[in-house]
Amino acid sequence: MTDRPLTLMAVHAHPDDEATGTGGVLARYAAEGIRTVLVTCTDGGCGDGPGGVKPGEAGHDPAAVASMRRAELQESCDVLKISDLETLDYADSGMMGWPSNDAPGSFWQTPVEEGAARLADLMRQYQPDVVVTYDENGFYGHPDHIQAHRITMAALEMTTLTPKVYWTTMPRSMMQRFGEILREFGEDMPEPDPAEAAAMAEIGLPDEEISTWVDTLAFSGQKFDALAAHASQGENIFFLKMGKERFGELMGTETFVRVKDTTGATVPETDLFAGLR
Repeated sequence: MTDRPLTLMAVHAHPDDEATGTGGVLARYAAEGIRTVLVTCTDGGCGDGPGGVKPGEAGHDPAAVASMRRAELQESCDVLKISDLETLDYADSGMMGWPSNDAPGSFWQTPVEEGAARLADLMRQYQPDVVVTYDENGFYGHPDHIQAHRITMAALEMTTLTPKVYWTTMPRSMMQRFGEILREFGEDMPEPDPAEAAAMAEIGLPDEEISTWVDTLAFSGQKFDALAAHASQGENIFFLKMGKERFGELMGTETFVRVKDTTGATVPETDLFAGLR
């Protein structure tokens, strides 16, 4: 036995990603006395600037945006009671196809081995029992999400650690409801072209392929507040328009696919730490 606390490490791409996909589990496990470590890979400099100014528009200063988003990230961590925040501070690569993808120093241009080596050092330091990141497509194809997946899986190979490893996902049944929810809240959503519609249909997993369903309803208020902490990006955070009560109804369960495990815990499971306690 050891006095080292059970530890969850979540590896995310940008400030605000920690709240969107894993805010519930981070808050829940922190409340259960588990050490929660957040690694944020980029500085978020391709996010909106003051007044909603977009990258490439006059007045958008990536360094100023990054500084603002760093403060918001800390506020989100405080809301979620995250034990430890580590920032790799690579330059935000922007959405797939943006010129910023090719910028020297961007996360997308960083050799996987370099990012993985830095992350492996953090894994050795914190010795996580559970690691959470994105799938191979970064859930929806964002280059920084894809890169976060790549460095996480490579970092695990560089260490002798054997944590349970999970990728965030969403049940297809929920994805199908999003169009209805968007219309309900008055979002003006143009009809996607067939290629976009086909790509959207591939996001997430069939319900029966999801290994882990974690009840985070009791922590949905914290998750909402953590998202709200990223106020500069509020225009892009649709979920904030729902209000806390509806948000909890729709976002009170977080889902994952388990990809590495040495515990033998049966699936489907309702706890990322099943088999560890």
